[in-house]
Amino acid sequence: MTGLILAGGRGARMGGLDKGLQNFNGTPLALHALMRLQMQHGSPLSDIMIVANRNLSAYESLGVQVWPDSTDGFAGPLAGFLTGLERCETELLLTVPCDSPLFPLELAHKLHEALLQQNADIAIAAAKEEDGTVRPQPVFCLMRVSLLESLVKFMQAGGRKIDAWTAQHTCAVVPFDTPDIDPRAFFNANTLEELHRLEKTP
Repeated sequence: MTGLILAGGRGARMGGLDKGLQNFNGTPLALHALMRLQMQHGSPLSDIMIVANRNLSAYESLGVQVWPDSTDGFAGPLAGFLTGLERCETELLLTVPCDSPLFPLELAHKLHEALLQQNADIAIAAAKEEDGTVRPQPVFCLMRVSLLESLVKFMQAGGRKIDAWTAQHTCAVVPFDTPDIDPRAFFNANTLEELHRLEKTP
């Protein structure tokens, strides 16, 4: 299994800042994601990569391979998926965004278990919302590398939405809703205000 940190966005809601390089508790968000991937329980990752479209040397200083999107124009998370699938040398690719610094340390293990048990192509994490509903978080995704051709075709036809692509395949949706899961585990900081608020939440 290879881990992929998605840090290739425009950061539009952060005023165009490179989101993965913004500090959370004094450490860049991308480094938080990297450390949490390195600390995964039960399903160790054999490799970790970052997809970034700016400041590549800053990301490379984190000590892992960094690749820009293979498609032009900041085409969203699926462009990151595509780059990851093209570069991945293992059978499975685990994706996480750079702006959720508290994702579960059981993420890889639980997604892997569900993928195998349900003989699925893709396993997607689902998080409990404040209103109690459990909603899929498709950027937290474990997929088989054999899906590369499918994703290339989908994007060549103009597809950009993750759920429209994943709906073409057998998906295991894995709830992370037990009491031991941090309620902020899948919170993503889209603005600096949200990032500062997350820092201050105990």
